[in-house]
Amino acid sequence: MNIGYACQIAGRPEFKITTCRLKNATEPRLREITKHNLTILEKMIDYNITHGIRLFRISSDIIPFATHPVNTIDWRTDYQAQFKQIGDKIKKSGMRVSMHPGQYCVLNSPDACVVRSAIEEIAYHAAFLDALGVDGRHKIVLHIGGVYGDKAAATQRFIDHFERLDESSKHRLVIENDERSYHISNVINIAEALNIPCVFDNLHHAINAPRTQKTTALWIKICARTWTKADGPQKIHYSEQALDKKIGAHSDTTDHRHFMALVRQLHTGEIDIMLEVKDKNISALKCMALIQKRYQAKVIEAEWARYKYWVLSRSKQQYDAIRNLLKDKKTDLSLTFYDLVTEALKTPPSAGQAVVAAEHAWGHLKKLANPIEKAAVMMLVKKLGRNLKKEDVVKRKLYRLSVKYQVAYLLDSHYFLSALG
Repeated sequence: MNIGYACQIAGRPEFKITTCRLKNATEPRLREITKHNLTILEKMIDYNITHGIRLFRISSDIIPFATHPVNTIDWRTDYQAQFKQIGDKIKKSGMRVSMHPGQYCVLNSPDACVVRSAIEEIAYHAAFLDALGVDGRHKIVLHIGGVYGDKAAATQRFIDHFERLDESSKHRLVIENDERSYHISNVINIAEALNIPCVFDNLHHAINAPRTQKTTALWIKICARTWTKADGPQKIHYSEQALDKKIGAHSDTTDHRHFMALVRQLHTGEIDIMLEVKDKNISALKCMALIQKRYQAKVIEAEWARYKYWVLSRSKQQYDAIRNLLKDKKTDLSLTFYDLVTEALKTPPSAGQAVVAAEHAWGHLKKLANPIEKAAVMMLVKKLGRNLKKEDVVKRKLYRLSVKYQVAYLLDSHYFLSALG
């Protein structure tokens, strides 16, 4: 079982892809952005390899305005070397990548212009994956689209328009249930008609379920039949409802106990789980740790290293409780560990604890920083002791220094997340 996340690395703004407005989309600017984004993509692939993450969704925005007439760059040829280098890393590591066109890619639209655009958009995604040199196990995920007052006709349009796709697009396309129009039973029927795989999305299913009553585990097992050996392991999407937001909005993080409740229901076949969650790689690492059986204590200790200053900034009591918990090297402590972490992060912050955590983080930097930087940090920490609102300012300063001096321990920490997003 592989666990993955989508598009961006949370808490690492230096790994951010970029874009521009249409009015600024000159050829030099588009070339600059394309080269930058491919460089960032390679860094994200490197991050995933370092952390053992073998499932990743690539952003559709790597090539700016890829299907717009303004972009006339032959990007597959001009950036062939970069694509090959990235693709070789993906293949060598055993990573599986995917892409997911946006909501305006509607293959079953009654509007011919919209359909033409959707075909071009899907072809771009297929060409991108082809340029990486990855095989048909690396997929493009698509929703069916709208109903337009006649669901049967809209379904048939999707089937008909699918036949207009190029062979690479057909080979890579998989379809997913949505929260409004096409429930999982609809999608399975379309997948079987086209002989392509379908992806089960648990949150969409919770919102838009078929009348036929089946367990989540059984629906996933039925979806598994649409996946062939050439398609690779079955993929599902996992997310949770954000309690304070509109129906369908993804939660900030993955609840460890809810996730494991689903995992325990799954059939024994090989399966990949793509997390759709705001904290992305952070939840991926958490869920990977939860399912890890070998070297479990070592994996949780690595997670503790990432969480410890964040926890310390909130609760000394929980910090000490976790340290005591981890003295036991033989028992599966993962659920209890994340119970304590969750409880700590829900604790109202205090200036005193924020200072203690900042000083611990600063301990990794103070021998590297120059006198001006040392004075600046000391002044900010002093202000933090009087005003908790300065915590994010302190964190951003420490993060910039961590990037400057490439302090891997801090860069891998979740301590900065609240200040960086």
